[in-house]
Amino acid sequence: MAAAPVWSVDPRTGKQREQVAVEATAQEVDAAVRAAHAARGALADRAVRSAFLRSAAAGLDAAKDGLVDTADAETALGPVRLTGELARTTYQLRAFADMVDEGAFLDVIIDHPDDTATPPVPDLRRYKVPLGVVAVYSASNFPFAFSVAGGDTASALAAGCPVVVKAHPDHPALSELVAVVLRRAAAEHGVPEDVVGLVHGFEAGVELIGHPLVAAAGFTGSVRGGRALFDAAAARPVPIPFHGELGSLNPVVVTEAAAAERAEAIGSGLAGSMTLGVGQFCVKPGLVLVPSGAAGDGLVKALTDAVGGTGAGVLLDHRMRDNFVAGVAERAGLPEVDAPVVPGAGGEHTVRAGFLTVPASRLAGEGAHDLLLEECFGPVTVVARYEDEGEATAVLSRLPGNLTATVHLSGEEAAGRGRGAEILAELTPLAGRVLVNGWPTGVAVAPAQHHGGPYPATTSTSTSVGGTAIERWLRPVVYQNAPEALLPKELRDDNPLGLPRRFNKVLER
Repeated sequence: MAAAPVWSVDPRTGKQREQVAVEATAQEVDAAVRAAHAARGALADRAVRSAFLRSAAAGLDAAKDGLVDTADAETALGPVRLTGELARTTYQLRAFADMVDEGAFLDVIIDHPDDTATPPVPDLRRYKVPLGVVAVYSASNFPFAFSVAGGDTASALAAGCPVVVKAHPDHPALSELVAVVLRRAAAEHGVPEDVVGLVHGFEAGVELIGHPLVAAAGFTGSVRGGRALFDAAAARPVPIPFHGELGSLNPVVVTEAAAAERAEAIGSGLAGSMTLGVGQFCVKPGLVLVPSGAAGDGLVKALTDAVGGTGAGVLLDHRMRDNFVAGVAERAGLPEVDAPVVPGAGGEHTVRAGFLTVPASRLAGEGAHDLLLEECFGPVTVVARYEDEGEATAVLSRLPGNLTATVHLSGEEAAGRGRGAEILAELTPLAGRVLVNGWPTGVAVAPAQHHGGPYPATTSTSTSVGGTAIERWLRPVVYQNAPEALLPKELRDDNPLGLPRRFNKVLER
């Protein structure tokens, strides 16, 4: 039976652009994983790893024009957005290279023997080692930053782990081009090109998660797909860590005082955030608690004006478009749900942005509209009008885990006069990132960033963005009473590599 072709498709027209590849067979997945596993030793030298990452960033920058053109043809996200996303991606690669050079991520701890302790302490030396081959499942909505050269790949390579990437079907041509750049960068530093593998096809993704030489996996996508892979990772004879980002509603709370103070700014800001990238950001605000009354009415009017002026947009593929149109229609048909700006189909290949309103009581009691508490991928949000603080709290208590949670406070509340701290305390259990007087779209690449949250936002407590993303692909090892001559250089007393470490309970930098 012939392998199924992999086509690059233009979402603006639904037409096939070119055949890029064929779907990988089980034998081809096996070969890719085994080749990556065989190449892992070439990443042992940290200097080689950091140089490889920097060359990969430089190669992507040099190929920018062609990469952005291909990405736009396959995703319709536009050259401005894609150029910025590529810059974010290369910045991230260089940031991980800096981390590799610094070496603090190894968490070196050395404790000399102490016979006076109870119980006595032997010679103990701890650091972290790479897990092995990492399976990376690319995301549709960030063809650079969460795909072949994205955060999962960059952090895994930084940790010393080879990767095999399952390409996303929405941008297969771009995936092939980016993989070529990464492989060339590897070869520049004597690293086998197989340190970055690429496979296509649904069945290839299933084969990948079950391969005995795959040591961990990173995923960004739907709850359904992510949960299936998570369950498969746990059901293996040897279970492996599965770091999945599955879905998020990203609730926003607007206090009555904030709405009274700046209704127009909050309404227009919400419109910009929920329609950014045609509503295809994983941190799009999907549920907004707005007070009833005149202040809230002003916010809704500002939102109506801003969203009403938003033109039709193209989603990443026609399946997503169909799901969006059906999803918003089902939600709009629920009792007491209104649509001040009706979301749905635009033209044959487009969608139009809009939003729904509902009394908050419909989300918190008997006969609650649970569907409105589920993510709807695309340019729509739900505005729930609450009568009092208790009603808002009741809605928050029913929400699943999220990547973000946001509160908009008045100046007085932000200064500590009012319920600001109390609302933050209510939001903290719901999300991995809590924002005040801002919007969640836009995830900065920074050491302190956390892009994750309670399930179903993610399947682990880790982050996929920021420096600590590297921790997902490492495990600690302790050597006890090992002769110094046999120890890795990272754990020797004289610290020949100049690593930051904790030495006999003293932090050294």
